[in-house]
Amino acid sequence: MTHTPTLDLVDAADLSRTPINIDVVLEHLVCEADAAAATSIGFPGAVDLDHTEVMTRLGNRLWNNIGDPTDTGGVAHTRALERAVITWVADLLAMPTDDRWGYVSSGGTEGNLSALHAAHRADPTARIYYSTAAHYSVPKVVGLLGARGVRVDARPDGEMDYTHLAVQLRRRRRWPAIVVATAGTTMTEAVDDTGKIRDILHEHGAGGHLHIDAALSGIPLALDGRLRLDDASGIRSIAVSGHKFFGTPTPSGVVLIRDHLRTHGSRVAYTATADTTITGSRCGLAAALLWHAIATHGREGHRWRATAARRLAAYTTDRLNAAGWPAWRHPHAFTVVLPTPPEQVRKKWLLATDGDMSHLICMPGITRGQIDAFVADLAAATPPRPVPRPRPAPAAPTSISAH
Repeated sequence: MTHTPTLDLVDAADLSRTPINIDVVLEHLVCEADAAAATSIGFPGAVDLDHTEVMTRLGNRLWNNIGDPTDTGGVAHTRALERAVITWVADLLAMPTDDRWGYVSSGGTEGNLSALHAAHRADPTARIYYSTAAHYSVPKVVGLLGARGVRVDARPDGEMDYTHLAVQLRRRRRWPAIVVATAGTTMTEAVDDTGKIRDILHEHGAGGHLHIDAALSGIPLALDGRLRLDDASGIRSIAVSGHKFFGTPTPSGVVLIRDHLRTHGSRVAYTATADTTITGSRCGLAAALLWHAIATHGREGHRWRATAARRLAAYTTDRLNAAGWPAWRHPHAFTVVLPTPPEQVRKKWLLATDGDMSHLICMPGITRGQIDAFVADLAAATPPRPVPRPRPAPAAPTSISAH
């Protein structure tokens, strides 16, 4: 069917109208998505993995992973695949085998909620510390929990200001601390140094719970051996996304929590399951998609994907600077930061923008051809105004939890 750009989708999809041309509405959505795909470089969703096999074979059935991943009863489910995903991710992160628990969530926000809910239940008077560069879900979760949040300054490059964290902890020494570190901030993909955070907590006698929001960068950093959840790390929980690095065609994520810290839910008689997760019913199709992505590529395949994405990010940075647009990136980041381009360029390439700073993300599947076309559009635009460029920290040693 020929796409009609002038279609008013809101009117066409109005369920109070009859008859509704269902084919036209669905075709419009597909055409819009296809048209945007060639210039969608501003948000973190990998586009190189083929999920057709799972969607074709499982996509027309309800897969309801209700209850805990260890449960076995209920309607059609993929809990066996979910357990395999949890084990693979936990092993990748070197999480102790005798003190781990997790599940496939709807995404990073639910992962943060689940982990911080467990930490807050353990210490209801704790203050939750997070940086001004943390994901917007973190203060939202603090509000949902009825907890007290403490904002910590971030440096211009997006990494947490550890001196300010120490000041804030000193002011609240009497209360337990829950600290949210970020591995891959939304605008610059900065990675907070959990080793420094752990040392500051020990120095001030705060102890507490260290959670890491690693929606974008968690899996790539773990593949490098730079992110670990072993006993030495001090990290007690983590949330990663499934639809970013793994590119699943439905929002998903993985949350991992030390088993001794979480709340063991009660049994629900009519479902014959344990109510241990935030949502209860969970998308079994998401677990199958994650399992398929891992099974078809393995550690080495995904390590290669991460390496290729970083090489493209380095190429992009060089090309932008050569074109007169002062771009930069953190070591190991897929994200390239640049001064905000003119509106027509931002809209065409779907860049994420915050004031005078924009970014593009060289996710797996983005090509050099797309980058070259983007740079050509920039070169044809008005030259940027000089913008002070943050200096990202030098490349870190082998583990972000120990440098």
